[in-house]
Amino acid sequence: MTAPRAPFTAPDAPIRRSGEPIDVVKLGLQDYEQMWHRQADIAAQRANDEIHDQLLMLEHPSIYTAGKRTQPEDRPTNGLPVIDVDRGGRITWHGPGQLVCYPIIKLNDPVDVVDYVRRVEEALIQVVRQLGVTTAGRIDGRSGVWVPASDGRADRKIAALGIRITRGVSMHGLALNCNNTLEYYDHIVPCGIDDAGVTTLAAELGRDVTVDECIEPISVALIDALEGRLTVADHTFGTAPDPCKGLGKRKV
Repeated sequence: MTAPRAPFTAPDAPIRRSGEPIDVVKLGLQDYEQMWHRQADIAAQRANDEIHDQLLMLEHPSIYTAGKRTQPEDRPTNGLPVIDVDRGGRITWHGPGQLVCYPIIKLNDPVDVVDYVRRVEEALIQVVRQLGVTTAGRIDGRSGVWVPASDGRADRKIAALGIRITRGVSMHGLALNCNNTLEYYDHIVPCGIDDAGVTTLAAELGRDVTVDECIEPISVALIDALEGRLTVADHTFGTAPDPCKGLGKRKV
C-alpha cells in the first residue's frame, strides 16, 4: 500500500505522543480471547495516561482469528473455532512458535495510521533481514513483510499486521513466524490471499529460530521506528491486489 501523501510526522521524529520510555512486557503463552480483553483494558489505561506505552510480547495457543474484512470463503475447513475480532484485515492463524507483539502506543494527534503501519513494517523488515532473510520487503497493495518468489515458490508472507486505533491508542499489532508449523494455514485463505504463500524464519534460514531469540531485536527495532531513529525506506519488490479493497466491514 503506497502512502498517498507525506506522513503527518517528520520521518525522523517520534510518532508517539509520550517521551517516556516504552515498557517491554514479556507475557509468554496467553489465551487469545483473554488477552484480547486484557489489551482493551491496557489501551484504556494508556488513553487515560495511567500507564506508559507498552510492547506486549507473547505467544498464543493455536487459534484462528478473523478481522473485520473476513469473507465466508476464508474460514477454516478443518472445523477448528474462529474468534471474530475488532482488528482490520481478514483471517489468520496464531500459535506456538509465532512471536506476537501488541504495541499499546498513544499516537501523535492527528493520528496517522498509514505512517504507523509503515513504521511497524520497517522494524520487522530490518529484523528479518538482520536474521538472514536479506530479500524480505514489501508488496505494494498488501500489508506485512514478504519474501519474494524463489526456487519455484511463490511470494510468501513471513510477518502479518492487523491493527485497531481507539482513542488515539494502537491495539493488536504484528505476528512474526519464527519456527511455528504452517499446517494450519492450509485450511484457510490466509489474510484473504490465495495467490501467495506463508513461510517462517526457520524455513527460510534452514535453522531453528525461536520466539525468545526474536523478542529483543523486535523490541529494539520497534522502539527505534516509533521514535524516528529507524526511518521508513522503500523495500517494495512487487505489486499485487489489496485483499481487503472493496469489502465491507463485518460488525464485531
